[in-house]
Amino acid sequence: MAKRHFQFGEVVDGFAVPVLNEREVRAAAGMLFLATFLSLMFILFAANFVPIKFVIPVFFADFLVRVFINPRYAPTLIAARLIVANQTPEYVAAKPKRLAWVIGVMLSGVMLALMVIANTYGPITGIICLICLIFLFFEAAFGICLGCKFYKLIYRESPTLCPGEVCETKTRHEIQKTSATELAMLAGFLALVALAAWSLGPAAAKMPPRMLFGERSAETGR
Repeated sequence: MAKRHFQFGEVVDGFAVPVLNEREVRAAAGMLFLATFLSLMFILFAANFVPIKFVIPVFFADFLVRVFINPRYAPTLIAARLIVANQTPEYVAAKPKRLAWVIGVMLSGVMLALMVIANTYGPITGIICLICLIFLFFEAAFGICLGCKFYKLIYRESPTLCPGEVCETKTRHEIQKTSATELAMLAGFLALVALAAWSLGPAAAKMPPRMLFGERSAETGR
């Protein structure tokens, strides 16, 4: 079947609904997360807002293409497709992703208006940036589409073909099960981290690290 320029999702034999390749979606989410996170670090540690003013329009334009033209033409998804080209596709329903990306258009549109056009920042832009990072991280790291969680609430129907087949009732494989011993190991590790933070945190704050190489003596200048 010939591909159309304006469509959402691909028609693949064996699937009753248009689908997307989840591997591409996760790779693209990872790229956007990295770009957004690095831009946030520039703001926090260097008070440099230039990177985020480049990232936001790219983010907004990319999601506009995904939602209103065709995901195949979105720049990040094209790059992701090239990166994961040798991996077997994981097909998921396209419609829930569209809802998630509409949310992305709205959030990035607000950021574009406030930070790029109006040249302002404040609690609202900070909260939106944090929400975007959380959404992107869950998609890239865990394959969990948080925006898709609103699908049933809005469309009044249960989604199908979800990533990892989480929409279908199934029995967990043995490798997916977690024993009481493993949970105890996790709890012990978290307790150890908390103890280390409580005991070492104040001491570490009083002793900032010294430069290992290139540090000059105040007296000799060497």
